Amino acid sequence: MLSGLPEIARAALVDPVPPRNWNDWSALAPEAPAALFCPRSAEQISAILAAANAARVPVVPQGGLTGLCGGARPIAGGIALSLEKMVGIEEIDEASATMTVLAGTPLETIQKAAAERGLFFSLDLGARGSCAIGGNAGTNAGGNRVIRYGMMRDLVLGAEVVLPDGTIVNALSKLIKNNTGYDVRQLFIGSEGTLGVITRLVLRLHPAPGCTHAAICGLSDYGKVVDLLRGARRKLGPTLSAFEAMWPDYWQVACAVPGVRDPLEGTHAHTVLIEAQGTDEEIDGPRFMAFLEAMFEEGVIEDAAISQSLSDVQSFWSVRDACAEFKTTLGPHHAYDVGLPTGQMDAFADACRDAVAAAVPGGRSVYYGHIGDGNLHLLAWVPGAEPQPGEALDEAVYATVRAFGGSVSAEHGIGTTKKKYLEFSRTPEELEVMRRVKHALDPNGILNPGKVIDA
Repeated sequence: MLSGLPEIARAALVDPVPPRNWNDWSALAPEAPAALFCPRSAEQISAILAAANAARVPVVPQGGLTGLCGGARPIAGGIALSLEKMVGIEEIDEASATMTVLAGTPLETIQKAAAERGLFFSLDLGARGSCAIGGNAGTNAGGNRVIRYGMMRDLVLGAEVVLPDGTIVNALSKLIKNNTGYDVRQLFIGSEGTLGVITRLVLRLHPAPGCTHAAICGLSDYGKVVDLLRGARRKLGPTLSAFEAMWPDYWQVACAVPGVRDPLEGTHAHTVLIEAQGTDEEIDGPRFMAFLEAMFEEGVIEDAAISQSLSDVQSFWSVRDACAEFKTTLGPHHAYDVGLPTGQMDAFADACRDAVAAAVPGGRSVYYGHIGDGNLHLLAWVPGAEPQPGEALDEAVYATVRAFGGSVSAEHGIGTTKKKYLEFSRTPEELEVMRRVKHALDPNGILNPGKVIDA
């Protein structure tokens, strides 16, 4: 393939291949690609894909390489296609409240650019400084504020995509209402680079919040957690921007992380972080306090710490985000990201905790997540085990998810690590539709083969 490359494609070739492009953040073994391309334009990507398609050479798209499921891990004998040089903000349209960006642009760069114009891009992840917006779209990323703003699928109005045969598809619409046939952009959001390579995106922006309030609440049982969520939806309305529940096993580990402070006194069966983003401090501040007072009066909340400043809000989030440091405090572990009906999450946590303990001697697990949008995270591990019994832990967790009718992936994607469990959450008919779409757009199977689903 390399000998017959046109000059426009050859100009993007990088040699030698840096080790960082051998893997993503998954726990899989690194794999050096046969070649690495770092293009700067959709036209270069088109030439690379056309040549690879003709030669039947596998191509693995790469963004910020922060994925957890092996979606950006290279394939032996294939090429890696990194969008790390396709970085930049092309336009901010304040009238349409949109931003047009290149797919390799880091999420944090987009957040800051929006803030400088008094606007807000709502997607937020712990890897904001490293992850690329194209990868966020490719995995349909969620994050902390889905309860208010939705998933990445809700934040993309338009896309430019290069198909496996090199065709450049321009669907860069700024329109919210656009009922003109099939919604082509949605084919590629969440497809994890198996159907096309996203090169540019039109993102939906919102007004920057005028004020932010938060509280850490201690509750006596999971029923009260659901009552608090119901009350927050009713009394805070559209200002409710985050609702993070933490089980006591998670809370204990999180508060042991150096630099993290427990803002509550005593112990509680469940702890919840509530955040509300408003437009006017004089209106939304009293509204938030009235909501909390009502929850106290109704016996929903046992104790609460209430933010007095943005630094307090950040401090509260540090407890929720302490999981980023768990490799240091817990050692090696496996992270899971599942979707479940909110009312069943506590029962699931009990059942899954038992399943993990039964599957492997000494198996432990902790639970936390964005329960307002049906997303539960959990970590499972065997203290001191090296290597960790990953397959046994996977089987225990995903079998329990299946029993509860949940999703094996709420926001992290499928990649290769969850591929065998996809049938736990999708019907045979749904899987067949996916295969037909894959075959229609990538009949030679060159684009990210072996990821998500086999054609």
